[in-house]
Amino acid sequence: FYLDDEYQWKGPFYFIQGADPQFGLMKAWAVGDTNNGDDEWGEEIKLAEQAVQAINKLNPKPKFFVLCGDLIHGMPGTQWRKDQEQDLKNVLKNTDQDIPLVFVSGNHDIGNTPTRETIDNYCKNWGDDYFSFWVGGVFFLVLNSQLYFDSSKCPELKQAQDVWLNEQLAVAEKHKCKHIIVFQHIPLFLRKPDEDHDYFNLEKSVRQEIMEKFHKAGIKAVFSGHYHRNAGGFYKGLEMVVSSAIGCQLGEDPHGLRVVVVTDEKIVHRYYSLNELSSQGIEKELLDMLAKQN
Repeated sequence: FYLDDEYQWKGPFYFIQGADPQFGLMKAWAVGDTNNGDDEWGEEIKLAEQAVQAINKLNPKPKFFVLCGDLIHGMPGTQWRKDQEQDLKNVLKNTDQDIPLVFVSGNHDIGNTPTRETIDNYCKNWGDDYFSFWVGGVFFLVLNSQLYFDSSKCPELKQAQDVWLNEQLAVAEKHKCKHIIVFQHIPLFLRKPDEDHDYFNLEKSVRQEIMEKFHKAGIKAVFSGHYHRNAGGFYKGLEMVVSSAIGCQLGEDPHGLRVVVVTDEKIVHRYYSLNELSSQGIEKELLDMLAKQN
């Protein structure tokens, strides 16, 4: 992953984005008790297995598989959390070893109002809550969006991420990267940059500041989950891509994954249902983009 030659553009590639496997939500949602009703997640295990099998069959292989948060449903300190985490790890262990996994922290992973302790706990289990990496001349940033949502119990951690992010954007500028792409759990917005704030997006003043910073830095796209439906829109040249869940659907979308193709000049993506991706793989139009030599 972190090899020096990854600073260089070597031609088009693709990665897979998934979000919200959220072991336990389907039962909790069905019984109408999203705080305590998550004592079964057999359905989610099957869906996560299907996702891994679909990814393993793809040819050529994706450069990585990113999971944009809400890995499990049990909030920090709740009863079924450990079992949910272990079951998800058992499924993900079967991902082809040549396909690195990238984890993004969601509100269920570290709490709606995270603390140093909940974040430390997450990091022990899944890796850093924010970090960056290079793939083929493209710079990727993974952010902890809970720190933008409510950092009241750990303001110093939000400040640390802000300082780090500014440093990273300076690095990106220096290296003249081909594109910059961001992963976070909570979308900046769902459809319009100036929409009202609710549970599924970031507060307006916070959002405005981030969007402007991203736009100035030349960031092309932000990929997130959290909404359990597909959505998205644009702020100037920045595309906000909201992907539906591998697990519980709150709208009309199928359980699925997003295929993201990165070419010399643009980022092209398409959401596939798990059934579609397992049975047919990636469509010709996207494969042709990958085959083009720059």
